[in-house]
Amino acid sequence: MYKKIFFIPLFLVLHLFSSAQDTLPQISVTKVGNKVLVSWINNFENVTVINIQRSFDSVKNFRTIGTVLNVKAKNNGFMDAQQFPTPEYYRVFISFEGGNYLFSKIHSPVADTGMHSNEVVETFENHDNKELKGSKDLKNITPPVPTRKLFVPSRYVYTGKENNVIISLPDAAQKKYSIKFFEDDGTPLFEIKKISEPYLTLDKVNFIHAGLFDFELFNDGMLVEKHKFYIPKDGRPMPVLDNDGHELR
Repeated sequence: MYKKIFFIPLFLVLHLFSSAQDTLPQISVTKVGNKVLVSWINNFENVTVINIQRSFDSVKNFRTIGTVLNVKAKNNGFMDAQQFPTPEYYRVFISFEGGNYLFSKIHSPVADTGMHSNEVVETFENHDNKELKGSKDLKNITPPVPTRKLFVPSRYVYTGKENNVIISLPDAAQKKYSIKFFEDDGTPLFEIKKISEPYLTLDKVNFIHAGLFDFELFNDGMLVEKHKFYIPKDGRPMPVLDNDGHELR
């Protein structure tokens, strides 16, 4: 249920902190009462995803806690309402058209005494996925060029919404498709010797565990594609994967 009471709209919170914001991939992380505001200015034009990630050790175990809905917004940010007894660390993951990506530097919150915690009231139902919006005229700058690549799934074999494995072969009736599945270390799992249906769903339980798997797709004995797919753990979303299909941390 959405909250009805507003003290200061969230986009005004960004406006109040705009002078301290940094331009992506730089971010500002500010303690606002009992909450943490992660904010930035975006001068990129080809951004596809911005995820906010949090960790307790500043080195690894970063977990995505929010995804920005409007990645084109110039003045943007995320409010983390969770409170923890130990220090927390934040970074932002940014992906671009074409599969390139980069991370911001890691920051711990810096205290700000300019606002009171009761002046900031969230207006979203999910407190771990909130977007703050605003606008500001900015001078053009040349953004840094990302160099790393994200994992690109196969168009034939991939993980579906419920983490089951989908085999999509529209011309299966006219071809002689077969497929072999392997563990990521090359250990054989099982084989389907004949695929005659254009769309098959393999229950994830067939793969015993979550993680990365390999497959080899053949047509009449000739290799069509050798690729990978990833099955997330139950109840977890698909993580961000690097070019080799391994989870980014």
